[in-house]
Amino acid sequence: MSKIKNIIQASIDVKQQIVADELFQQKIQECIDVIVAAFRAGNKVLFCGNGGSAADAQHLAAEFSGRFYKDRKALPSEALHCNTSYLTAVANDYSYDSIYSRIIDGIGNEGDVLVGLSTSGNSGNILKAFEVSKEKGVKTIGFTGATGGKMKDVSDVLLNVPSNDTPRIQESHIMIGHIICQLVEAEIFGE
Repeated sequence: MSKIKNIIQASIDVKQQIVADELFQQKIQECIDVIVAAFRAGNKVLFCGNGGSAADAQHLAAEFSGRFYKDRKALPSEALHCNTSYLTAVANDYSYDSIYSRIIDGIGNEGDVLVGLSTSGNSGNILKAFEVSKEKGVKTIGFTGATGGKMKDVSDVLLNVPSNDTPRIQESHIMIGHIICQLVEAEIFGE
């Protein structure tokens, strides 16, 4: 039982660091403001990640395009890895590192937002997507672990969870994503 308690406590400890960090909370608010502005301007919010972070990206995109707390109009949001024909064709014909940058080049518009989830902050395909996003005027939000990795230098807003432990980082990514979804929904549609 002590192993279970230790894992739970480790998750709580990371979240307590976030609760105590006002600057981190200000960055979450900045993300909310960027996303609200995008939706109000008729733009979309796109998500990308790899492995568990891809699942988290898809989860968060669904919170916008489906619903969070309110029965309300759908918000234009999607995870970029859900079309397996596209994904496998680009990975095969170009490279896996091109899967997100190529689709951003095709569908990304100035004023859109790209949220990239990478616990290391070093995922090559997300880094390339962020570079193309800059060229196209797409705002970038990076969800990473403690160091921020290479995404630290290419994210408009970086949410670098204070941990180096992948499961603890991903647990916090979902918590932060839920905060953003809840407060964006409340801002756009009312409390």
